[in-house]
Amino acid sequence: MKRLTKILLISFALVLLWGLYAYLDVTLRYRGRILAPNELDHRPVAIVFGAGVYPNGRLSPMLEDRVLTAVELYRQGKVDKLLMTGDNSIVTYNEPVHMADYAIAQGVPEEDIAFDYAGRRTYASCWRAKHIFGLDEVVLVTQRFHLPRALYLCQKLGVNAVGVAADRRDYHLANTRYAIREIPARIKAWLDIHILHPPVIGGDPIDIFSPDYKGRYE
Repeated sequence: MKRLTKILLISFALVLLWGLYAYLDVTLRYRGRILAPNELDHRPVAIVFGAGVYPNGRLSPMLEDRVLTAVELYRQGKVDKLLMTGDNSIVTYNEPVHMADYAIAQGVPEEDIAFDYAGRRTYASCWRAKHIFGLDEVVLVTQRFHLPRALYLCQKLGVNAVGVAADRRDYHLANTRYAIREIPARIKAWLDIHILHPPVIGGDPIDIFSPDYKGRYE
């Protein structure tokens, strides 16, 4: 019994150490790639990650700030196109379209907005950026708590990415809730890259710079 207890304790300690390593690897590896807008060199595309849309179509505060930050990058000439990636797994819920409508209302031409309807997870958005949209260099636009994981996934999946934080306000209790959620999420991201390689919705390649690109109707 003592031997079994010892084995279990050692195993538990090893799992904890591995979890700490995975978390720190995701958290620290690409932190130098989080830039202020004025530090950003031109890149073709900003990827804007979905975050939640209310039933009336209004963007959640975090998502509104992501889109507004991307719109500012577009206005400053830092990017040429905005790729709205988010969940459209059911007919009545469509993050990319609502994100695009908000950006258009801010003055971004619809022809400079692209749509990824299958970005249900950060991993899927990064994988599809590379394998469906053929993107090599991008700017990731999301909140600072999310950027380390998004950067890690995109970099490891072959997309040269830098990040711009979209923290335009105080999100109150959401900050704490998301910070706690990021602990297992970052460990899961490490697992997805190195071990699990989860399935992602694929499809034919889409060239968002082609004159034949149909935008929201692609």
